[in-house]
Amino acid sequence: MNEWAPIAKEYDPLKAGSIDGTDEEPHDRAIWRAMLARYVPNKGVTGDPHLTLFVARLNLQTTEEKLKEVFSRYGDIRKICLVRDLVTGFSKGYAFIEYKEERALLKAHRDANRLVIDQHEIFVDFELERTLKGWIPRRLGGGFGGKKESGQLRFGGRDRPFRKPINLPTMKSDFYGEGPVEKRERSWSREGARDWRARDRNHERNRDKRWLERERSWAWGESDQEKDRDSKDERSRGREKKDRERKDRERDNKKQRDDDKHR
Repeated sequence: MNEWAPIAKEYDPLKAGSIDGTDEEPHDRAIWRAMLARYVPNKGVTGDPHLTLFVARLNLQTTEEKLKEVFSRYGDIRKICLVRDLVTGFSKGYAFIEYKEERALLKAHRDANRLVIDQHEIFVDFELERTLKGWIPRRLGGGFGGKKESGQLRFGGRDRPFRKPINLPTMKSDFYGEGPVEKRERSWSREGARDWRARDRNHERNRDKRWLERERSWAWGESDQEKDRDSKDERSRGREKKDRERKDRERDNKKQRDDDKHR
């Protein structure tokens, strides 16, 4: 508990998949994929990672000029990189902004998060690819944040920090033989064991009887349902036939009246 922190100091996919960072088994396949991934940061990325912000959830229509207009309020900007699709050239909805001074970086990190730009509430964090040890991106099953609908939330970041674990004392139950040895020996005599076995056998027989009764009732119910369904189909077909005959008569009558008028 003394080492617990809401923000991860080192990226661990297994801990990131847990709401309090205490999971011991992966709960989805993406975590397995992240644990097996060997990710190397892009060496072609330039600039100081400790002066760079990650800006996400942008409107796809937001441009570099708009980002410069907004983020230059916090200090001098050295470079803005709005990530675009290589084929279409359209924005992918996130960008990296490098400042000249750390003071401007910290101010933007504090004040620009959840700012609304072009009708979109943005998310701002430090760059993690080159600064957080063990970082695995979202496309490999890692990352932070995520949506509830995906079932693959990741914790330990600014968007979804770890919750403080609740340490509950381990409670042992005498019923399952986890209490003191002397007490178990007194409570579990040979007679008691025989009684339990007899009860289990009776329970099994009663359960089999109940299942047979249910199967019979289901079979009868299904046959009745099939009869009802057949009778409903016959009635609907009869109604459709009558409707067609009525429409044919109306059409013939109308045609007859039109012919009489022309005569």
